[in-house]
Amino acid sequence: MVFEELQRLEKLVGHVVRKVKMLEKENEGLRKELTEVHAALKDKEEVLEDFKNQIKISKIVNKLPVETIESAELRGKIDNYIKEIDKIITYLSE
Repeated sequence: MVFEELQRLEKLVGHVVRKVKMLEKENEGLRKELTEVHAALKDKEEVLEDFKNQIKISKIVNKLPVETIESAELRGKIDNYIKEIDKIITYLSE
C-alpha cells in the first residue's frame, strides 16, 4: 500500500517536472518574441517620428512667403553652402 502510494507520487512528480520544463521553454520563447515585438515597435515609432518631422517641415515651408527674387537668392546661398561643404569633405578625406 505504501509502496503503491510512493509510486503514484513519483509519477506525479515526474509529470510535474515535465510540465515545468515545458512551461519554462514556452516562457523563454515568449520572452524572445516579446523582445522582437518591442524592437519592431521601436523601429515603427522612429519611422513615425520621421514622418511627423517631415510633415512639420512641409507645413513650415508652405507657410513661408517666398517671392521669386528671394527664392533665387536663397537657392544661390544654399548652392554656395553645398559647395563649401563639398570642399571641406574633400579636404578632410585627403
